[in-house]
Amino acid sequence: MFISPLPDRRTVAGAELELLIKGEGQPLLLLHAGHGIEERDPLIERLSKHYKVIAPSHPGFGNSPRPDEIDTVDDIVYVYLDLIEDLGLTDIVLVGISFGGWIAAELAIKGSGRFSKMVLIDPVGVKFGDRETRDIFDIYSTTIDDIPGLFFADREKGMTALGQLDFQNMDEDAVARFARNREALLLYGWSPTLYNPKLKGRLHRIKVPTLVLWGADDSVVSAEYGRKYADAIPGAQFEVIEKAGHYGYLEQPAAFADKIETFLKS
Repeated sequence: MFISPLPDRRTVAGAELELLIKGEGQPLLLLHAGHGIEERDPLIERLSKHYKVIAPSHPGFGNSPRPDEIDTVDDIVYVYLDLIEDLGLTDIVLVGISFGGWIAAELAIKGSGRFSKMVLIDPVGVKFGDRETRDIFDIYSTTIDDIPGLFFADREKGMTALGQLDFQNMDEDAVARFARNREALLLYGWSPTLYNPKLKGRLHRIKVPTLVLWGADDSVVSAEYGRKYADAIPGAQFEVIEKAGHYGYLEQPAAFADKIETFLKS
């Protein structure tokens, strides 16, 4: 279960961020999905062998407080633009997963010259269908018991990755961290559900080489949605990984890492 606090903290523009910095080399800014992040994340473990991974908890997630004035994804984007400048980062690899992929796309359309490449893993954030078509599954209508089967291709792997969601046997800090992540995701993504109506028309502004990675068995956003996402970004590559769900990078971290590293070295 992703519950342990991250080891570092940084305050930028009045926002205090819980922060993980791991590895050496070219900076890789990793923006986490809605369930949060922890130091033992298997994808971070792999990527940190070749890159300097910088992975913050978004404002309101984990142990990152959320200032009252930060209540939209756009607000998070400007916090991260300030963080990038504060850390003096350039030539950055930008990796965003699910909700973090939405944030990454919004960062990239701002036109920052500090990014060299971008990887989006099953991102949300865009509306492609008409007003009668649901592009993104309504995750807010589900129960806790639905989570492993919804977010993973293999429910048993999901239960293992999420620690059985056994709240009765979790300590209070772990339960509070899980609840804060759920509350923050609700705040940022409730209405409209997990997308910015204007983002579709702005994706053409992304000028960095981009890889869009997708789990073939994603039940939250389909592979067809992923292809449309990639098609909307000039020159973007699209890859599908079999036997992987929305959080497929936790089910098959080596397969996702292989695709990412191949793309970054190309």
